[in-house]
Amino acid sequence: MTEKKLTNPNGVIRPVQIIPSVLPADWANMGACVKNLEDAGVDRIQFDVMDGNFVPNLTFGPEMISACRKYCNVPFETQLMVSQYNCETMLDSYVKASVGSNGEPGVVIAHVEANVHLHRVLGRIRDLGGSPSVALNPHTPFEMVKDVMDMVDHVLVMTVNPGFGGQAYIPTMLNKIRKIREFVINNNLNVDIEVDGGIKANWTISQCAAAGANCFIAGSGMFAYPTLKEGCDELREVAKNAQNGDVLPEPN
Repeated sequence: MTEKKLTNPNGVIRPVQIIPSVLPADWANMGACVKNLEDAGVDRIQFDVMDGNFVPNLTFGPEMISACRKYCNVPFETQLMVSQYNCETMLDSYVKASVGSNGEPGVVIAHVEANVHLHRVLGRIRDLGGSPSVALNPHTPFEMVKDVMDMVDHVLVMTVNPGFGGQAYIPTMLNKIRKIREFVINNNLNVDIEVDGGIKANWTISQCAAAGANCFIAGSGMFAYPTLKEGCDELREVAKNAQNGDVLPEPN
């Protein structure tokens, strides 16, 4: 099925953004990794923060993110896959760690499932100088975040269950993406839609772009290429083609 071209409230297709996750990177050489990603032409770099409570995995804290800033100028985003306690008590540290090289707000993503007081958390991210954004796990309906859509800059649709890289993409998330894009347009909101999980330069990114997403998190789907630039360029090309109507079908 050919999707209609999806526009922002001003009638312009929202720019494709390629955002690698550093989960597959060599953590012992993270500084070199973020520099190589910047040289590859990525739009942002995502740091997946996991506390072993909200998801069954443990990664890194704000110190690692802050340490990477001196190696590159590309914007950062931090996805907080952590419990409400860890989110609220360390929010200031994560907002500061995510700040851009020129002091611009970094994207800080809170999960709706982890935060009973989501409205308060998103407001604090903005007050602390960050770019507030919200993520939804595969089982979570869009309706859970409708009442905070006016507070966020990005909505992240998880297309795998969070916690580990290299998982298979869940295609049933497309309807959620379409519903969010329709809401954004109908309510004249300036909100980007991100997708994260199993995204590769094939029908996965193509169909997500056609459904209305414009920001694409890629971990193993980018690091698997001979060079990071090849991965970034191919992901961007397939997504842009889909925005213009050339949508790759899901294989049988």
